[in-house]
Amino acid sequence: MPMVLAANANAQGSHVGEWRHPDAWSRPAANIHNAVRLAQIAEAGKFDLLFLADGNGVRQMDKPDLFGATSPSDRPGVFEPVTLLSALAMATSHIGLVATATTTYDEPFHVARRFASLDHISGGRAGWNLVTTSNPEDALNFNHTEHVARDRRYERAAEFATVVKGLWDSWADDAFPQHKASGQFLHPSKVHVLNHKGTHFQVRGPLNAPRPPQGHPVVFSAGQSETGKDLSAAHADCVFAIEGSLPAAQRLYADIKGRLPKFGRTADDMRILAGVTIFVGETKEEAEALFQQLEDLVSPAVGVDYLSKMLGRKMQDYPLDGPMPEFDEEHVGHTGIGKAIMRMAREEGLTVRQTYRRILPQMGGNMFKGDALAIADIMEEWFTSKACDGFMIAAPVVPTGLERFVRLVVPELQRRGLFRKEYDGYTLRENLGLSRPANRFFVS
Repeated sequence: MPMVLAANANAQGSHVGEWRHPDAWSRPAANIHNAVRLAQIAEAGKFDLLFLADGNGVRQMDKPDLFGATSPSDRPGVFEPVTLLSALAMATSHIGLVATATTTYDEPFHVARRFASLDHISGGRAGWNLVTTSNPEDALNFNHTEHVARDRRYERAAEFATVVKGLWDSWADDAFPQHKASGQFLHPSKVHVLNHKGTHFQVRGPLNAPRPPQGHPVVFSAGQSETGKDLSAAHADCVFAIEGSLPAAQRLYADIKGRLPKFGRTADDMRILAGVTIFVGETKEEAEALFQQLEDLVSPAVGVDYLSKMLGRKMQDYPLDGPMPEFDEEHVGHTGIGKAIMRMAREEGLTVRQTYRRILPQMGGNMFKGDALAIADIMEEWFTSKACDGFMIAAPVVPTGLERFVRLVVPELQRRGLFRKEYDGYTLRENLGLSRPANRFFVS
């Protein structure tokens, strides 16, 4: 299989200072024209998919400096993701369209219906990023007084995924003949009523949509806790992995793929994508200059607020140029990103200032920087050494960062035989080399 390339669809880029850069789009909040252009740039580069992260609340209001400057992952002024991707489906032809929907504060029937609809609208290009809500304050938007406990969130997520897939299988693939002469619109014998009764959900079904073109839209996940990795191994077709070094990425890759047999799956049933921010230029000096320009657009107050957000700790209490304090990794942040930041800071002996400056360009994940040959060398090493099956790429400045990648790096990857020159299939599953799931209720 060729390398998988996914593009982060955040129109504000991956850096806190991005929107202030002269090359960045003006007024990026809820701008449909920017979103369409970003999707078309990625499709021109033959990317497998466009990935749209999402959250269910306005965040960081307790950090006025960061709230005013805005962090890319907080998304205070964005579209509802499936609504946006449905519009992008009309402006693209091949690229996959993947969006986040939480299992903590949503319902399986709603999610199954939205993504089945997107799959039909796009001709089989939809993907669902299965997440449990990590931000405690989101609970207050959904008639809760406190956040759902972590163990309960993951237990609910596993049942949620099972119900969604069952609903996608409500109808046989040939259940809707829509035959005018005979008057038969559908086959009554080719519908399955789910009648799910579980710990968290009671869902009768069937889904009021034909079976999706892909059978099931592609399921993504990103959990890196033990529970999260098991959830991915049971239900995910693709996993976004966040590790800051090649050896760590190789360990995570082997760990997640090694869990698949327990769930009756093989290594070929899943693609693992390494999250990375890429600074590329015509020369390494040009890439470095862009990096420094963005760093200079972020004040220390915003940088410390951002570090506090990523770690779930109040970092204003520590000296900027003093060493990073030691926190128990198991009690840092809401996700695996906080743990990765603490490991990096400890291994490299970083100060508070050095730590926030390191994570600003990459949101706690990894970063590749240099000219096209250097970037392609690193990507090839990760891909061929079983650290990943491809990359979830964030551009530091949008749209120019993604345009540079498509213009400079993609041709080099193609020259090396690592990446496609044309789309191989019609659906996202086909382009990812993933099989179409059989309907568990009907034999085709």
